[in-house]
Amino acid sequence: MFHYPLETPHSGYHWHGQLTRFFEGWYFRVTLTDCQQTFAFMYSIEDPAGGTPTTGGAAQLLGPEDEYLCRTFADVRSFWGWRDRLGLGHWRTWKDGSLPRFLDPHDFDQQVQEGYQVTATEHQGILRFPNGEVIRWQYHTQPLYRWGNAKEIPRSTAGWLSSLQIFEPGWQVLMAHGLASGWIEWRGQRYDFVNAPAYAEKNWGGAFPQKWFWLNCNAFAGEPDLALTAAGGKRQVLWWFESVALIGIHHRGQFYEFAPWNATVGWEVEPWGYWHVWAENEKYTVTVRGIVESPPVEVRVPSQNGLQFRCRDTTHGRLWLELKDRWTGRMILQASSDVAGLETGGEPWDGTWRSPL
Repeated sequence: MFHYPLETPHSGYHWHGQLTRFFEGWYFRVTLTDCQQTFAFMYSIEDPAGGTPTTGGAAQLLGPEDEYLCRTFADVRSFWGWRDRLGLGHWRTWKDGSLPRFLDPHDFDQQVQEGYQVTATEHQGILRFPNGEVIRWQYHTQPLYRWGNAKEIPRSTAGWLSSLQIFEPGWQVLMAHGLASGWIEWRGQRYDFVNAPAYAEKNWGGAFPQKWFWLNCNAFAGEPDLALTAAGGKRQVLWWFESVALIGIHHRGQFYEFAPWNATVGWEVEPWGYWHVWAENEKYTVTVRGIVESPPVEVRVPSQNGLQFRCRDTTHGRLWLELKDRWTGRMILQASSDVAGLETGGEPWDGTWRSPL
């Protein structure tokens, strides 16, 4: 597999000292296919200049059977983020009193009593809960696909306009697919893994979209070299709102993109339980369906009032993907999974959300 050495666009920390409302959030996931379980790590920092009711950071975790845990970090001074590449961390307490920064894994173990640090290839952390429970993790990731064709410079997920300050919020898939090796200690059980499918993305801006949906999977049955991300949202563009969606597929070195600038994308999504997204461009058609019968896990996301339970998640969704040649109808790709990430968020969700087509 070809590995492009350059950083994915928007990998660096976006805050540059502004005093206006600001958040940045990161999502990292590892799927253990042998036991059909997923670990998702969601980190956020809000109003890092300090002095507002929403100032602070958080680490939210989804573990086996979608079990949810959360710890907050009130002191934004103990957060650090690299400006030019992916790297961030937040510590509650540490021993040497120096400024928070990336540490050698051994030094992190010795000095940081609670917190996390993560880069494009390293991820480590420890969370301590009031009941005495401790969650630990440490693993290394080999990125395989960022966003775009494997042999090309990584792209911005939202296109070139995402580099301009007109979208609210920004969104970037940092790693569509990678392989993670290491361990996670969760609820008294240690999970060791080698070359487990891994994924990473981020958001930044003033608040999450008014309303959105999301489907993601890189652990398909019989297709180890396949990754899918599909998402749609009602987002702010300057002074108006628009509803948009895209689908991105990485498969055997090739990238299939269906986005507003090169394709027609439609969707039909229930408030919970059913997702149907389809698209066509000049060469291909694609259909993605997701279902889940279990109730959602409520997850916090940044809002104008700080972190709020406005997101419904599962990492155990069932998903089907079909990719065809538009002109001949030939099936190029057909795949399914029982460990897909499915999500709806925002409001109002008073019925089925259908695309304006």
